[in-house]
Amino acid sequence: MNLLDNIPQDFLNFLLTTLFALLIGLEQRRHHEQEKLKYLFGTDRTFALIGILGFILYIFDREHLLFFGAGGLVLSLFFGIAYAGKIRKEGHFGMTSVLIALITYCLAPLIYTQPPWLVLLVLITVLVLAEIKEDLIAFSEKFERNEFITLAKFIAIAGVILPLTPDERIIEGLALTPYKFWLAVVAVSAISYASYLLKKFVFPEAGLFLTGVLGGLYSSTATTFSLAGQTKTAAYPPGLTAAAILIATAMMFLRILALAFLFDASLGKKLLVPFLALFAVTAALSLFIYFRNRDKEATNGEPRTNDQRNPLEFRTALLFAFLFVLFAALTHYVLKFYGSSGLRALSFIVGVTDIDPFLVNLFQGKQSIAEHLAVMATIQATISNNFLKAVYGVTLGAPAMRRYLWLGFGGVIVASFVILLFV
Repeated sequence: MNLLDNIPQDFLNFLLTTLFALLIGLEQRRHHEQEKLKYLFGTDRTFALIGILGFILYIFDREHLLFFGAGGLVLSLFFGIAYAGKIRKEGHFGMTSVLIALITYCLAPLIYTQPPWLVLLVLITVLVLAEIKEDLIAFSEKFERNEFITLAKFIAIAGVILPLTPDERIIEGLALTPYKFWLAVVAVSAISYASYLLKKFVFPEAGLFLTGVLGGLYSSTATTFSLAGQTKTAAYPPGLTAAAILIATAMMFLRILALAFLFDASLGKKLLVPFLALFAVTAALSLFIYFRNRDKEATNGEPRTNDQRNPLEFRTALLFAFLFVLFAALTHYVLKFYGSSGLRALSFIVGVTDIDPFLVNLFQGKQSIAEHLAVMATIQATISNNFLKAVYGVTLGAPAMRRYLWLGFGGVIVASFVILLFV
C-alpha cells in the first residue's frame, strides 16, 4: 500500500505551500543581501508566513473565498505602507518584492486547484525572474528602437493575418489560395527571423564562419553577395571568406529540407538523403578551406561582420510575394503546355533569382507533380543557384578567393549532378 495514500491531502498541500513559500523567501534574502538594501519588509520567514496565511484563509472558505479575499486586501494594505516607506527612505520605486509576496500568498489556491506542473512552473518562473534582473537589463540594452516593431510584425503576419486568410482559389485552374500563399511567407520569414535573432542577440560578435552559418539560414545568396564584396573593401581574409560562403550554402540545404518537411513530409523524406549528402559535401569543402587558411589568414585578427538586416522588411515581403505568385503561375502553365521537360528547364532558370518561392510552390503540392520530378526540380534549382553564387563570389570578391570558390562550388555542383543520376 502506498504510504502517501494514508497521509491527508491537506497536510501534503500545507507542506508544499510552506516549502515553496520558504524557497521564495530564501531567494529574496540572497537577492537583498547581494544588493545590500537597508529597507526590507521581510525575507525567508516572512514569505513562509505569508504562504501559510494564504493557506489558512483559503481552506476556511474554498467555495466563496471570502476570507482569502479579505486577507489579500489587508495584506495589500500593509504592502502599500511598506512600499511607501521604501520610496521615502531608499528612493527606489521597484515593487518586485511586493508582487512576489502577493504571488506567495496565492500559492495555496494554486496547489489545490491546478495541476502540479503548473504550480512548479509558476514557482520556477518567479525564482528565475527574481534572479536575472541584471541579465535582463543587459539584454534590453541590445534592443534598438525598432526591435519590438519587428517582433510585432512577425506576430501580426503569423498569429493575426494567417488565421484570417481565406483558403479558397483566387484564379480558376490555378491551385493558389491566399492562405497557402501567406503560409509560405510565414514559414520563410520564421526561419529568416530566427537567424536574425541568433545573429543579433546570441552571437553578436560572430566571426566570418559563424556568420556564414547563420546567414545560410536567412539567404545563402545574400550572404555570398555581402561577404564577397567585403573582401575588397574591408580586407576580409579571402580563404576564410570563401569558407564562410560555402558553409552558408551548406545551411541552405538544411533550410530547404526543413521547408520540404513543413509543407510535404513525404517529399521531405525523398529529399532527406540527397540533401544531407549535399550538406555533408559542402560542409566538408568549407571546413577544408577554413582549416587550410585559418593559421595564415587569422594572424591579424578575423574581422567581425555586422550585417544584421531586418528580415521582415516590407520590400522583402513584397518581393517574395511577387515571385511566389509568378512561379506558381509559371509552374502551372509550363507543366500544362510543356510537361516534365519544361519543369526541368524552369528549375534551372529560377536559380538566378530567389529559389525559395519556386521551391515552396513545389512543396505545397499546388501542381499535380510526381514526387520524383519535384525532387529533380529541387536539386536542379539548387545547382543553378550555386552556380550563380560562384559567379557572384568570383566577380565581387578578391582575386585570391576565386580558386577556393571554384573548388568549393565546383565540387558541390558535381556532387549534385551525381545525385541526380540516382533520384
